[in-house]
Amino acid sequence: MTDTRRGGAQRIPRPLSCREGGPPPWAGALTRPIDLSLDGVRRTLAQAPPPRRSPLEGTPVRASAVLAPLYEDAGEAVVILTRRAQTLRLHRGEVSFPGGGADPGDPDLWSTALRESQEEIGLDPASVDRIGELDHLQTVTSRSYIVPFVGALSGRPELEPNPAEVELVVHVPLRELLTDGVFHEERWGLAPLDHPIYFFDVVGDTIWGATAAMLFKFLALIAGP
Repeated sequence: MTDTRRGGAQRIPRPLSCREGGPPPWAGALTRPIDLSLDGVRRTLAQAPPPRRSPLEGTPVRASAVLAPLYEDAGEAVVILTRRAQTLRLHRGEVSFPGGGADPGDPDLWSTALRESQEEIGLDPASVDRIGELDHLQTVTSRSYIVPFVGALSGRPELEPNPAEVELVVHVPLRELLTDGVFHEERWGLAPLDHPIYFFDVVGDTIWGATAAMLFKFLALIAGP
């Protein structure tokens, strides 16, 4: 029997002060007509405002870039994520987009995202069509920033995860992420300095932290009011 339980074994260091947050901007989105096709996502991203940048840009910090690869299945977009290997020093077992820090030989951060995706899951850079860029994210725990790119694929790719970095490749339909009850927000810290932390309980995994924050921005663009 297929296990369809939501949520995973990710370790989440909740503070004692955490409390429930508000609903997502796409609440109830699936009760109204919404175009979740790859072309629909492409059109929405083409009309989106320029991404917000981090205050750290232009300073001597090492930037990172990630890729949200999308393909279409049964007329609707699916996003590819990874579950990080348990042997890694940081963020072991967490769900994330393929990506990582920029190397000196990378001509730009788009190249960083493609290189890291090839190294982590064997995604052919030539198969990826760049269709969008999301708000740049400054991480809470370190003085660095992440640039998220969205790429379109012509179909479900054959991938080979690097076991030193990736435990599992995770394919999640956008429809699943938008389903009521999958997302919730928590407020961490003491008011008025508390901040939102986002969570998606998908089948077999919990997506949270920086990856959930990027997914939140993405879904708000394509399915918000």
